[in-house]
Amino acid sequence: MAKLVYGMQQSLDGYVDHLEFRPGPALFRHFVEHVRELAGSVYGRHTYDIMRYRDEDLPEWDAEELDFAAAWRSQPKWVVSRSLKSVGPNATLVQNDVGTVLRELKARLVGEIDVAGPDLARSLTDLGLVDEYRLYFRPFVLGHGTPFFAGPRPPLRLVASDPIGEDTIKLTYVPA
Repeated sequence: MAKLVYGMQQSLDGYVDHLEFRPGPALFRHFVEHVRELAGSVYGRHTYDIMRYRDEDLPEWDAEELDFAAAWRSQPKWVVSRSLKSVGPNATLVQNDVGTVLRELKARLVGEIDVAGPDLARSLTDLGLVDEYRLYFRPFVLGHGTPFFAGPRPPLRLVASDPIGEDTIKLTYVPA
């Protein structure tokens, strides 16, 4: 049985914004390995739109970026959206009955399914489907942006804390 894991890098004041700060080398390598090991990922429309540029290699990418893109392309993706009409390669559009679809995925797959996007994570938390939360704290204060928790923080219990590289701490929580 698979578990749904919601994790993103965030500023010390709790915001997630891929465009405001990029992961350092150690954290980026961690994410490459993480994506490589996933059973798949579930995206909300907005986060999927941000990530989709990785469907094709760009000439300015270095070896690490190419490695991440290859890992991202190879994994199955489910995109939750009522407004999209189609999705890219290796992706399935989920427009209705998200809870049932994800319960079936959790029962059928083995490993971790990444939950990508705060709004989607909130919806899945409300349905009781998120099994683990990973907060990657970086030494930045943004003061604005999208909060990691799109709604009230659910009751959580800390189960691990791990340093990654020189500037990141990963805190792992499960529902309390």
